[in-house]
Amino acid sequence: MISCIYSCCVIGLDTHEVMVEADIGAGLPAFNIVGLPDTAIKESRERIKAAMKNSGLSFPAKKLTINLAPASIKKEGASFDLPIALSVLSQEGLLDRTDLQDFVFVGELSLDGRLKPVRGVLPMAIGLKKLNKTKFVIPKDNSKEAALVKDVEAYPAATLKEVVDFLNKVTDIKPVESSAEQVFKRNSKHKIDFNDVKGQEHVKRGLEVAAAGGHNVLLIGPPGSGKSMMAKRLPTILSEMTFEEALETSKIHSIAGNLIQGKGLIGTRPFRSPHHTISDAALVGGGTYPTPGEISLAHNGVLFLDELPEFKRNVLEVLRQPLEEGAMTVTRVSGSETYPSKFMLVSAMNPCPCGYFTDPKRECHCTPVQIQRYLSKISGPLLDRIDIHLEVPRLNLDHLTSKRCGEPSSEIRKRVDKARELQRDRYKDAAAHFNSRLESKELEKYCIMDKEGEELLKLAILELGISARAYDKILKVSRTIADLDGKDIIEAHHVSEAISYRSLDRNLWG
Repeated sequence: MISCIYSCCVIGLDTHEVMVEADIGAGLPAFNIVGLPDTAIKESRERIKAAMKNSGLSFPAKKLTINLAPASIKKEGASFDLPIALSVLSQEGLLDRTDLQDFVFVGELSLDGRLKPVRGVLPMAIGLKKLNKTKFVIPKDNSKEAALVKDVEAYPAATLKEVVDFLNKVTDIKPVESSAEQVFKRNSKHKIDFNDVKGQEHVKRGLEVAAAGGHNVLLIGPPGSGKSMMAKRLPTILSEMTFEEALETSKIHSIAGNLIQGKGLIGTRPFRSPHHTISDAALVGGGTYPTPGEISLAHNGVLFLDELPEFKRNVLEVLRQPLEEGAMTVTRVSGSETYPSKFMLVSAMNPCPCGYFTDPKRECHCTPVQIQRYLSKISGPLLDRIDIHLEVPRLNLDHLTSKRCGEPSSEIRKRVDKARELQRDRYKDAAAHFNSRLESKELEKYCIMDKEGEELLKLAILELGISARAYDKILKVSRTIADLDGKDIIEAHHVSEAISYRSLDRNLWG
């Protein structure tokens, strides 16, 4: 009689049920695993043998065949160690089969029989409800994330022997009890705040505008002016995550293995800051089997690219699709997966190769040609997707020595929330949700200016060298500034402030 143990795997963000079947036949001792396993699964044979021996369980010296069904789905990772071991024990008659079919098992085995955590437990637990399974046996270190899902009983186990004794009703394992709402509330507090930043009031204002309208930002300034410090604090003034957003974001981080022995649920908007040596595959996701990259890990949060011109050109160009569509499709030989990638792009750069072109205290030794070549590393299509350019000057001595704290993030966030609420009401029947997502055909309908504002914008285009491509950006940013001001009509001072956020279009370094 063939034994069957239920397990599951995650492909993209979807959970698929996998039946681990074991059969013992006549012939010389062998251990074969079929059903499109990857290398990690094929290597489980040695781990399982050692784990069973060191747990006081005998491994059969027979011809053993393991099938991972359905065979049409490619399986990867070591999470099938536990169900494979249990299927062998069940086939040998060493497990009580009374309610065995009610459970789903995942877990990696160490050589001494301990259960090690695996990736993707949160989306697995969420997917079990759709598979009409409610009992989930998992490694102890994965218990926090599995316990977040209502109506799923998560049984944490430390060793293979503990699981066997539990199934044979020798010992008892209590399901983990946890309140997802309480965990979310506990984890939704930031450890940093905007009141840590001294001075730079106009930069803070620009970031407030960016947060209110969902605009992408480019910070330009000399080294040590506080660009990275302020970028890290941008998530603290964005609207607080909803529970649904937290769950969706945590699923992606669970697949990437970031929730193991962690909080179990991400309660604050993620801030991802990859190094400029990152490859395009690491940024968008990849591997033999498509997995999330930095772009998807920044979903519902901020992707910060420091030293923007130092990133490889092909790496920056892959940002164009997710910035437009809010999703990233990763295609590999093994398949194609789409991960959500709605994030704010915040980038920082020096004004020249040495960094001191705009610094009043340090002399710049770069030639105009070197400066132009440095700035040209950022392509026009990518620059088109950045609405706000902020100049970040070096702080003077008075600001550095000042003991006065700035405005806290909580106060700034109140204004941001109010502006975003106006946008949600305005665009409830439109495709866009925020000002940054407005299409060109929608600008005329939603970005209505008074006569003074129209004249100022025309003057900017004619006299200040504002490019045509910047026109739409100025309108969108003006709309956000008016929302922060609580005005339906865009006024001249709103347009003026928006124009001041287009440094590169005004050719200040040209």
